[in-house]
Amino acid sequence: MAFDPLTIGMLAVLAILVFFMFRNSRKRQREAAELQQKVQVGADVMTNFGVFGTILDIDEENNKVQLETTPGTVLTVHRQVVTRVIDDHDADNGVDESDDTVASTTEPAYGERVEETHEVEASSDSTPTTPGTTPSKTDKVDE
Repeated sequence: MAFDPLTIGMLAVLAILVFFMFRNSRKRQREAAELQQKVQVGADVMTNFGVFGTILDIDEENNKVQLETTPGTVLTVHRQVVTRVIDDHDADNGVDESDDTVASTTEPAYGERVEETHEVEASSDSTPTTPGTTPSKTDKVDE
């Protein structure tokens, strides 16, 4: 039985696809195991919905974690919701809020209100108007 080149090519692509699927699966399992080792009482963590907190208690039987987000506020979440352990190394790589080079862009930040000043030149046939308004035909001054 002879295989044509198209069949051999399709089998090669399939073999490569299966290889990468197994490789990615092992990588994800290894990363999940490393994360579970880092999740301990007292660790600063981030959940998959962006809440930062400190682990107060871990319930292994029910897969629950108690997070203290602010002093006196304790959240009970599922253990799988904890997606990242915040190390001191991660906090040092963050952008310093007081750095003026980040805020010196000419574009406003998303959601920031920018007050525009519209200056309307007063010509001889119209009266001066307030900024942000346009003169109408009824504003003309007869001389």
